[in-house]
Parts: sequence; structure tokens; C-alpha cells
Amino acid sequence: MKHTARTLCAFAFAIALAAPAWAQNQDVGEPLAEGGEVEALTIAGEELEDEGPLRGTVTATSDWQDLGIAIPSFATDRDQPTPANADGTAALGREIARVITGNLRNNGLFKPSGPDRLPKPSFAQITDPSWSSWSGRGAEMLVHGYVRARSDNRIVVGCYLYDVALQDELIREGYVVRPADWRRAAHKCSDLIYARLTGEDPFFDSRIAYIAETGPKDRRVKRLAVMDSDGANHRFITLGSATALTPRYSPDYSKILYLSYVDGNPRIYVYDIGSGEQTLVTENRNPTLAPRWSPDGKTILYSMAVAGNTDIYRVSVKGGRSARLTSTPGIDIGGSYSPDGSKIVFESDRSGTQQCYVMDADGDNQRRITFFGGRCATPEWSPRGDQIAFTRIAGDFNVAVMTPSGRGLKVLTSGWQDEAPTWAPNGRIIQFFRTTRNSGRSSLWQVDLTGRNERRLPTPVDASDPAWGPIRP
Repeated sequence: MKHTARTLCAFAFAIALAAPAWAQNQDVGEPLAEGGEVEALTIAGEELEDEGPLRGTVTATSDWQDLGIAIPSFATDRDQPTPANADGTAALGREIARVITGNLRNNGLFKPSGPDRLPKPSFAQITDPSWSSWSGRGAEMLVHGYVRARSDNRIVVGCYLYDVALQDELIREGYVVRPADWRRAAHKCSDLIYARLTGEDPFFDSRIAYIAETGPKDRRVKRLAVMDSDGANHRFITLGSATALTPRYSPDYSKILYLSYVDGNPRIYVYDIGSGEQTLVTENRNPTLAPRWSPDGKTILYSMAVAGNTDIYRVSVKGGRSARLTSTPGIDIGGSYSPDGSKIVFESDRSGTQQCYVMDADGDNQRRITFFGGRCATPEWSPRGDQIAFTRIAGDFNVAVMTPSGRGLKVLTSGWQDEAPTWAPNGRIIQFFRTTRNSGRSSLWQVDLTGRNERRLPTPVDASDPAWGPIRP
């Protein structure tokens, strides 16, 4: 019989991963130095009026015909070394175009061509494209840009989007960044293009927290780690002396909530991204699982097993007394708020099998919503509020979505063990982790709401329990 997924085994999971008695209470490494601000500026001395999305809003599950976008190297007025790239601003312009191409390639909407296959425009052509060069390449849209080094070592990146058929500029924006944050400028440009062409909220300038796994199966080390939405700028946050589990970003991006087993006791911590400090929210001797933020960032949901019964509790982010929200015999786990904070979706076996339920934020009006066969686990509400992603268990484990009423089931993946979905900030892409059959090896994947566009995110070690954060401020 196939074993149950790690995120679904409440008691055995908690006991097996408890840290040894010698584990230190302070498991946090060096601060992330996350200070990088992106300063937007008007470029070419002109403020452009935004006329709204070019082609209307993309519905959550629709397939577009691929929109051809040419993204040549960003030009430079003077090629010179910068702290971001010793090879100079011209080489940096090529790298920025590569990042934008990679961002736009994997969401089922666009068909981008990157700088390695395209002619490089001159600096003068950035605002005056050579239309004849692009009209014959099948590109409907054209992205131009430039990179300029400033005397204060910061970098200016300009980003322009053109309609090739109309020979018209659609939007432009510029960014001033520290050298270490040049990738953020590329993500901001990607977000600008995505939002202008789709009418949807962007998501590329965001980060992902996850659990990095190393070591043999019986001595698995689980560390908290973070990276950009495309897998770049990877950093470990915890040292690994204590087991870290189930991270979640705060709604304002400033903190990460996670569960840690220290000295055999589960503790819920909040890690401050800016200062690198962590705060203990609550500590229990009972098995504790799945801490989650409320939309306003003021309270935290978690599940705790007491005397053989697992219920969902709510506690202030500042700590203090917890309030129990469920009391039906059985195992109630998870808990994900609707975007407006009025409802909570969770999983429970009170009916005899794992199913998904919805209740009011105060615990009232608990009702089952899944009746389509199989089991339902790890539900998470979409940022849009229109769908719930969850792990569907029907032989294999797969990522699926449904409406908040439990209708409209759509299975998005077909792996052997795909679980723990987490939404992109705009509600179009879902991230999850996949375990390879007979290996125990796990990795992070993304899939869009059509189910037709999957990609694996690179991580230096095995990965599980992903959490997609909001757009960075």
C-alpha cells in the first residue's frame, strides 16, 4: 500500500521529525539583507498615459493563443563595468533580457524569443525601433530596454513595450536599483509587460519560501530557505539544528511564519525579514501543525493534537491565549482564510475520510464541501477568492482546484505524489512539491490553471512545503 503524504500524517510526522535534545533554541543564520528598494522613475522625460490592458482580462482557466514577443538584449549608452557585472553594462543588458524571457515563457500566455536568438538593437533604437527588422520575425510585441551605470554605483534600467503591427509604444517604465538587485529590475519589467497585456495583477517580483531537505531518510535535516519566483537568489535562513516546517509569508511580505521542533517541542516562530530576528508566538508539548496567517496579519491559525483529537486554533501574532475553533471528534488540520478574512477552508476526517470543509472565521457554520470521490487535503484559498487549490488523493496525489462551494473540480497535475499547493500572488500559477516514486526525492514545481504548463524550479537540494509570498514592496 502506498504511504500517505508527509504533509497529511499529523502525529507520526510530528514525532518522527522532532529535533534531538541537543538542538539549540536559536537556529537562525545570518540576516537576509533584504533591503533592496526599486525606485521607479519617469524615463525619457515623458509621463505616458496608461490606456489599460491591451487585450482584455485573461480568465482564470482560459488558454490564449501564444502571443509572440521579441526580447532582444537591453542596450547601453556606454559599456562599462559595474558592481553587478564585471563584464559591463552590455553583458548585464543581455542577462536582464534573458530573465524577462524566462519569466514570460512559462505561464501559458506568451511565446517569447530571447536575446540569444535576436539581433541586438543600438541605444538609439530603444526609443525608435527598426520596425522592418521585427515585422518579419513573427513578433507581435517587442520589448526594448537599456542599462545605464550611475556615478553612485546604482543602475538605471529602462523598459519599453511596443506593438509591432501598429508600430506604437504601449508603455514604458524605468527603475533605479542597487547592483545586487538588478534581477528585481528584470522582474519589474516582466510584471509591467504581463499586467499591460493581460489586465491581471503581476507576480514575478515575488519570493518563495520552502523547506530544504538533506541527509538520509532516518536523519533528514529540514531547513527554511527562500528564493526568487524563478529560483534565483537562493538563501538558507535556518541552520538545520532544529527541524523547520510549513513556512508562510505574511500578507505584507515583512515576515515568515514557520513551525520548528526544538528540544522535542513544537514552536511557532515569526521571522522578521528586515532584521533577521525571530519571535516565538506559541510553544506546545502537543503535536502542532500548519500555522497560517490571517489576511490582516494579526492572527495565526494552527492545528494541535490534544488527547487524541486534533483541532484548529487561533492565536494573536503577539502570542497569548489561543482560541479553539473546531471541536468535532477527529483530525482537523490546515486552515486557509478567504481573502476577505470571513471564511476558513480546512481538512477533516470527521466523516471517516479526509475531506475539505468551510467555516466562518469564528468557527461557526462548519460544512463539508467535497463530495466528488477520493480525499481532499491541504486546501488553500486563491488570492482572487474564486477558487481553492488542494491535494486530491484518488490513488495518486495530484494538485486540483475547485470553487469555494466544492464545485468545478479540475485536476491540474498527473504526478505520482504532487501535494501542498500554494498560489502565486495573482492567482494564476500554483506551486507545489512533487515526490518521485520509489526515491523519496522531492522537488518544487509550478503549474498554471490550464494544467498544460508545468515547470520545475531549480533548488540546490531536495525541496518541499513551498509558500509563495506576495509582490515585494
